[in-house]
Amino acid sequence: MKGSCACGAVGYEIDRIDLPVSHCHCQSCRKTHAAAFVTTAGVLREHFHWTRGQEKLSNYESSPGKLRRFCSLCGCHLVAERDTAAAVIVRVATLEEDPGDRPQYHIWAEHDVPWLEHEDLAVYPQWQPGR
Repeated sequence: MKGSCACGAVGYEIDRIDLPVSHCHCQSCRKTHAAAFVTTAGVLREHFHWTRGQEKLSNYESSPGKLRRFCSLCGCHLVAERDTAAAVIVRVATLEEDPGDRPQYHIWAEHDVPWLEHEDLAVYPQWQPGR
C-alpha cells in the first residue's frame, strides 16, 4: 500500500499492517494533528519503506525518544517512531487506499475532549489491555 503527505513530496509504501488499527486520543496526537483523535496502525520496520522525499522530512520529539515525522513542505504528519521499537506507527489517513483493517479500539481516552462522542468501539483510559 502506498501513502504520502498532503502535497505529495514525501511518499512511502507498506507491505501490510502488523499491529491493530486504533484511534489515539492522547494530547500529543490531538495537538500535532489538530484533531480530536488520530487513527494509527503499527507496521514492522521491515514492512515500511520511504519511496520519495525523505530529505523533506522533519522531526518533532513529542516525548522522550518518540519522533513524529512530517513533511517540511505541507506539515503532514506521516509516522511516529521510537528508535528501539520494532514498528513505526503509520497515520492511516495518509494511505492512498483502503488498508482493509478497521479500528479495533480507542486509546488514551482520558485525554478526550468533552465534545467528542464515541461509536460502538471499546474505549480504554490509556493503553488497551495486554499492551
